[in-house]
Amino acid sequence: MKFLTGLLAAVLLIAGMGASHAVVRIADDRGGRIGTYVDKYQDLRQSGETVIIDGLCASACTIVLGAIPHDRICVTSSATLGFHAAWDFGRNGRAVTNPEATQMLYAMYPSHVRRWISQRGGLTPNMLFLRGKQLQAMYKPCYMDAQASTIKPSRRPLPQADQIESARGQLLH
Repeated sequence: MKFLTGLLAAVLLIAGMGASHAVVRIADDRGGRIGTYVDKYQDLRQSGETVIIDGLCASACTIVLGAIPHDRICVTSSATLGFHAAWDFGRNGRAVTNPEATQMLYAMYPSHVRRWISQRGGLTPNMLFLRGKQLQAMYKPCYMDAQASTIKPSRRPLPQADQIESARGQLLH
């Protein structure tokens, strides 16, 4: 009887290992070009992986909130999200707010995140930080998984404008 119990336990343990889901850890990501992140998160969405936010996820990195289903995102006590308006380089190399890209970015966020941003004046050139209890009230807590990988910025060429719009439509559905 003990042999059968041990055998059953071993089978369940092995089956559980095969059913575990891969995990991607995001930390210290200051963002970048919106199109790059749309592509990266579209691939991540299709992979079915869970996302752990553990540290800074700012700027275009925050697109993860709209690209990945809510139940596949968790945050650690170290998680910090940073939001600001989208910008382009203007004359003399200075940053100039891009209203169309800012609206597109804002539309990608889930409604509870848009509400939080709106209550703080919307997306502006100044960074808004969501962290601590406010963030933990919006997303489930997670604990570091030793096998989680840190997501790295993609080095693929940037998509064309029509590809970004197509990806954006897919992310919002």
